[in-house]
Amino acid sequence: MPYNEKFMIVEAWKHIDFLCKGYILSALEDDLYNVYSATNTSKELWDALAKKYKTDDACLKKFVVVKFLDYKMIDNKTVGSQVQELQLIFHDLIVEGMIVNEAFQVAAMMENLPPSWRGFKNYLKHKRKEIKLKDLVVRLKIEEDNKTAEKKSRGNLTIMRANIIEETAPKSKKRKRSSGHTKEQNKKKFKGNCYNCGKACHKAPDCHLPKKDKKTG
Repeated sequence: MPYNEKFMIVEAWKHIDFLCKGYILSALEDDLYNVYSATNTSKELWDALAKKYKTDDACLKKFVVVKFLDYKMIDNKTVGSQVQELQLIFHDLIVEGMIVNEAFQVAAMMENLPPSWRGFKNYLKHKRKEIKLKDLVVRLKIEEDNKTAEKKSRGNLTIMRANIIEETAPKSKKRKRSSGHTKEQNKKKFKGNCYNCGKACHKAPDCHLPKKDKKTG
C-alpha cells in the first residue's frame, strides 16, 4: 500500500476516534468529564468506564438477589401491599437480566405468605391446575377482604354482647332497691290503730298479740 494512502487511512481513523471520544465525554457529568478527558483514545475511555461500572452492576445484581432471598411477609401489614413490594423485586431481577418466569413468581409469592395464611397457602399449593400470577393476586385480594370482614363482624358481635350485659345488670339492681324502698315507705306511712290490740303504728297482720276471735271482735 502506498505511503500516502496509509497516511490518509490513519488520519481518517484519528478523526473518527476523536469524534467518538467526544460523544462519550459529552454524555458524562462534569466531575466525570474532568477525570476521563485525559484518556488518549475512545477505546481507552470506554475500557476505563466499563471497568468501573460493570463492577457496580455486579454489586447491584447481588443486592437485588439478597433483597429477594431476605424478603418475608408479616402479619401486621396488609398482604396486598406486600404483594406489590414483592412484584417490584421481581421487576428489578428481570431488569438485571435474570430469568424470573411467571411460574417462579407464583411459587415464590405463595411461599412468602405470612404465618396466619398457612391454611390458604396449603390450599393453593395442593391445587392441580396451575395458577397464573394475575389470578393469584386477585385471589389474595379477595381472601384478605374476607378476613377483614370476618374480623370486623367478630368485633361488632363482642361489642353487642358487652352492651347487653351492661344494660341488663343495672336494671335488676335498681328494681330490687326500688321494691325494698317502697316497703319501707309503706311501713312509715301507716299511722292508724291496730284492729287486734288497738295500739297505733302497726297493722293487725303485723301484731304480735294473740288474734281475737272475729265474732267477739
